Amino acid sequence: MAKEFSRTRRIAQQLQQELAVVLQRDMKDPRIGFVTVNDVDVSRDLNYAKVYVTFFEEDVELVQQKVEALDAAAGYIRSLVAGRMKLRVMPELRFIYDSSLVEGMRMSNLVSRVISNDEAKQKQHGIAPDSAQDESKEEGDK
Repeated sequence: MAKEFSRTRRIAQQLQQELAVVLQRDMKDPRIGFVTVNDVDVSRDLNYAKVYVTFFEEDVELVQQKVEALDAAAGYIRSLVAGRMKLRVMPELRFIYDSSLVEGMRMSNLVSRVISNDEAKQKQHGIAPDSAQDESKEEGDK
């Protein structure tokens, strides 16, 4: 059974690479724009594939329109990828927006903002940012 899963994983990786190339080079639809293929999940029977994508846009409506455009072109994209891969059955593609990258950037910005706020408060109270870190390390060592 482990071989079956490794095969689906290999096919998913190859499908991800081929989809990235096809979407970058062969898709001329202006509604889609620049798209990144983050991950591909292929079902065990290789009939279905969930394609997780991200875009530069953060506007929810624009993202939804782009995903709908990809879903509308899924048959065409599937035929292009099928010509590049040698599979008996080419999985049916379903595009899903992956918000993890946007959420990660949002969390990183929040952490950066909190750190800068802490440094500003430490400067207000006359504590050097480096000495505050040294004091907390010393207290943790005790």
